[in-house]
Amino acid sequence: MTTTIEGRIAEELGVRERQVSAAVELLDGGSTVPFIARYRKEATEMLDDAQLRSLEERLRYLRELEERRESILESVRGQGKLTEELEAQLRAADSKARLEDIYLPFKPKRRTKAQIAREAGLEPLADGLLADPTTEPSAAAAAFVDAGAAEKGVADASAALEGARAILAERFSEDPDLIGELRERMWERGRLAAKVREGKEEQGAKFADYFDFSEDFTALPSHRILAMLRGEKEEVLDLTLEPEPAGEDAVQEGPSSYERSIAHRFGVRDEGRPADKWLAETVRWAWRTRVLVHLGIDLRTRLRTAAEDEAVRVFAANLRDLLLAAPAGTRATLGLDPGLRTGVKVAVIDATGKVAATDTVYPHAPHKRWEESLAKLAALAEGHGVELVAIGNGTASRETDKLAGELIAAKPELKLTKVMVSEAGASVYSASAFASRELPELDVSLRGAVSIARRLQDPLAELVKIDPKSIGVGQYQHDLSEVKLSRSLDAVVEDCVNGVGVDVNTASAPLLSRVSGIGSGLAENIVAHRDSNGPFKNRTELKDVARLGPKAFEQCAGFLRIRGGTDPLDASAVHPEAYPVVRGMVRTTGTDVTGIIGNSSALRALDPKDFVDDTFGLPTVTDILRELEKPGRDPRPAFRTAAFKEGVEKLSDLEPGLVLEGVVTNVAAFGAFVDVGVHQDGLVHVSAMSKTFVKDPRDVVKPGDIVKVRVLDVDEARKRISLTLRLDDEPEAGGGARRGGRDRRRGGEGREGGTENRGGGAPRQRQGSSKDGGGKGGGPRGGQKGGAKRRGGQSAAAPAPGNSEMAEALRRAGLA
Repeated sequence: MTTTIEGRIAEELGVRERQVSAAVELLDGGSTVPFIARYRKEATEMLDDAQLRSLEERLRYLRELEERRESILESVRGQGKLTEELEAQLRAADSKARLEDIYLPFKPKRRTKAQIAREAGLEPLADGLLADPTTEPSAAAAAFVDAGAAEKGVADASAALEGARAILAERFSEDPDLIGELRERMWERGRLAAKVREGKEEQGAKFADYFDFSEDFTALPSHRILAMLRGEKEEVLDLTLEPEPAGEDAVQEGPSSYERSIAHRFGVRDEGRPADKWLAETVRWAWRTRVLVHLGIDLRTRLRTAAEDEAVRVFAANLRDLLLAAPAGTRATLGLDPGLRTGVKVAVIDATGKVAATDTVYPHAPHKRWEESLAKLAALAEGHGVELVAIGNGTASRETDKLAGELIAAKPELKLTKVMVSEAGASVYSASAFASRELPELDVSLRGAVSIARRLQDPLAELVKIDPKSIGVGQYQHDLSEVKLSRSLDAVVEDCVNGVGVDVNTASAPLLSRVSGIGSGLAENIVAHRDSNGPFKNRTELKDVARLGPKAFEQCAGFLRIRGGTDPLDASAVHPEAYPVVRGMVRTTGTDVTGIIGNSSALRALDPKDFVDDTFGLPTVTDILRELEKPGRDPRPAFRTAAFKEGVEKLSDLEPGLVLEGVVTNVAAFGAFVDVGVHQDGLVHVSAMSKTFVKDPRDVVKPGDIVKVRVLDVDEARKRISLTLRLDDEPEAGGGARRGGRDRRRGGEGREGGTENRGGGAPRQRQGSSKDGGGKGGGPRGGQKGGAKRRGGQSAAAPAPGNSEMAEALRRAGLA
């Protein structure tokens, strides 16, 4: 019995087929994942957004598989070779790889040696020798040599045997069951080896960890695979796929296990018969010239695909943490985009994110107009009621941070807080077409200061204006599939935006375009309608927007917020279609809508079952009650800042043993990068994250986390900082760290490679920073208590994003 696509997905997800069928019907009907997850729980029986994303991805893959299957069936049918048995095989293929294996013998291809040999009439010779090895090969081949055969390239017995061998080699290499078996064996037993090309040692120094390297396919982490593939692409490394464990080929006598499998499959045995040796040589030749080459291509693709999938997962997870970082909120902010010769670009943003003033100051060399710059900044801060100072973390950031520190000291009555903010993507935004429309009166350089200030106020609202790939919290992103990466990152942005909700009267077009059911064109129409007619007073007015039809309204209305409008429910996540349920609750409590919103005692006295009907089930009613208790709640954490240590401003200020507070800027498969305020991110290797085994660094820290770290080692020459989250790790004189009186040997990731730690048990806690800079976190996110104490040192925001890309993170950490 053939399993349906829905049935297969249900089995993979561990849910009922009717749940999958309902979700597929909704997706096909134009519903988005956020809408289905939030407002169609009854239909899918509570499938969450993660399950729905997996379902959506598998649905896409399996439908592509079905399209390819039908195409192949049509191709083979057109050749007149589609037997019932072959059709059954093709219909039973459960993956693209298996489907292509079966199709390979029938796939139109250029004329091969085997095809030429068949045209020369040599297939009976090949079949005869394989079926009856007692036949002497040369004697059998002589019967296929004559004057006419010479014109076909069969001039003598040797040429005839060569043609027969090509026919058998092609047959051996196109057996789908055999190829599938050998592929899996090579995946389980094989290794990827790398060697440096002669004379490339100096040019390819960043790949030094792979100059003489090999590791099992199944043990290779994503970042190592991508690093080696990049090294090969840059013509520094030569890569080899070894089918057997290291050293096994050297000591093995006779045919390899792969050759024995081929021989067994086709009944080739060495019994001393005349054709046995020729057949064994044919098997060996087929393995080395065809099967191994074919498997090598397949496994390279498999390695790259696995590495890309993991890298995309890491990028997406980091992006999610970055977008959902704590917003500073509606507080007037002074944005500083540091620079030396070109000056520090200044932008004052009011509480609503509008540009209130701009300027450029020149406090640093070669101008050195320090006092003048301080006076200008003080005047701007006083004149506009500034509360926060956002400082870009690029060139001259620490010098500018010192300027802000003096401003705070000189004007204590302003109660300013300075925060280091990542500039990642700011230049991309500044030069974008949207920035030109949004800030047409500002120079490109000043737009960067505006972006820095706004991303402190609300990271999500500002970062959605930038292509997610330019935000840069991934690893080897430029080596990844553009389609796969974009699809994954777009899904993350969509989930984050809809999870938080959007104020339709203040949101930019890029932010609105990420709302369920709204694309870029409709977002522009909403903004144009808002500009022409004033703020929306209720959700119903959205229907007046050009091209915003019933389906779009259904998809977007629940995620759009209207604060201070005519209906208080419009400021909540309650969907307009469910307003009758709320009216019923109002009647039951004997109050009005405003009296029930936020009224915990009244809401908790209600029995959700009393409001269930044919349209709205218990999950939706429960969600409504929860939303009414805390309407429009923001799922993002409270805003906090971390304080950089006073006097630690450059690499030479660091020394082993020093305990610092910093901000996680990026998380990779091999560890986390932490900004401790010295213009050079330090690396906490995965083996230095916990006292127990860590499989995924993101189980311990996320981008934007404030952490307490100890310096293990500083290499000024190579600009490398080695850090640990285990504060009891003590640095050793020769580098590395000592823990509990024993040496700890870490496989340094070096330049994007190295070894992984082994062990068991994922951590439940991590070292975190509390208000006084000590204490332990209470879980993966740290469980830190209270806000950061204001100190004289520099500060960094908890939501500080990653570097412009993983390469930049590696560069700053001295690893590239």
